[in-house]
Amino acid sequence: MKKFEELKFNIGTLKGISAKNIEEHLKLYAGYVKHSNLILEKIDELSKDAEKNAYALGEVQRRFGFEYNGMRNHEIYFNSLSGGAQPQVDGSELKKAIIAEWGSFDLWLNRFKAIALTRGIGWAMLYYDRKEGRLLSTWVDEQHLGQLQDCTLILGIDMWEHAFVYDYPTSEKKKYVEVFFENLNWKIIEENFKKAK
Repeated sequence: MKKFEELKFNIGTLKGISAKNIEEHLKLYAGYVKHSNLILEKIDELSKDAEKNAYALGEVQRRFGFEYNGMRNHEIYFNSLSGGAQPQVDGSELKKAIIAEWGSFDLWLNRFKAIALTRGIGWAMLYYDRKEGRLLSTWVDEQHLGQLQDCTLILGIDMWEHAFVYDYPTSEKKKYVEVFFENLNWKIIEENFKKAK
């Protein structure tokens, strides 16, 4: 069976996000990759007698979405912090699409930051809806409840406490949201958008 592989990221020194926080967060990502592989092996094993193992198979199958989306969401997240901060370029295709959808880049950014501050654990996501040819911003509970069907993730900010707790108490997660945007490599996010189209 083909296995998912843990990706390596070129994350240098970040403003306001410590190396310790990134190091611990990357360990969590590695766990999602490992468990995605383990669950697929378990599904294969339980499927040999699917009727007898129906309950266990159902529970393990449910768990796969959590682990798999945790893996993929973190790949987008860490990749967007790789290669050093790069500013959003005026006239880029993504910026034009954001302005077309929300009226201005700043209006979208303020709205997206507000989504990120939703109470609870989860992700603020910027998706490209291929069917409609438009961008959508939304909240995803945990990392698998509320993912948008047939949409491609362009940008995601992890709002679980593990993403910022070494640097900010939970009462200061707004500071984490601000520094996250100061560290983004918009060149990579632009590439995500181009690939999604």
